[in-house]
Amino acid sequence: MTRAEKAKEYFLKGYACSQAVALAFSDMVDVDEKTLSKMMLPFGGGLGRQRLTCGAVSGMCAVVGLMYAEADNNPENKKKVYAIVQELCAKFKARTGSVVCGELLAGMKVPVEVGGEAEKRTAEYYKKRSCADMVALATQILEEKLAE
Repeated sequence: MTRAEKAKEYFLKGYACSQAVALAFSDMVDVDEKTLSKMMLPFGGGLGRQRLTCGAVSGMCAVVGLMYAEADNNPENKKKVYAIVQELCAKFKARTGSVVCGELLAGMKVPVEVGGEAEKRTAEYYKKRSCADMVALATQILEEKLAE
């Protein structure tokens, strides 16, 4: 199973988009799965259902931080990490048209609701949203970067 398939599977099991992407790389980061899952939950739904930055993108970027960032405040390392994040976000945006959750949902013709209760995950939910595909795409983009 590819990491993209693994991430999609996590999402389809009910994990937030951000969690699904990060958990697909849990074997590569120095954070246990439980902590990683807890840490990534607030980024789902575009930062707590605010429909801001796509949670799949946030998950992808968090993994970059866990893999590439140094513990000190090294300006050169910060520059490197930011460059990787910008590259990955540009690739995601080139494929989807945006990195903004609300814009992506609007493009799927899904009503963009901010806050409130999450919609129940049913077959109809997955049929009208391509969020699982966004999770797989973010994971694939990061996996390709790591293979370089």
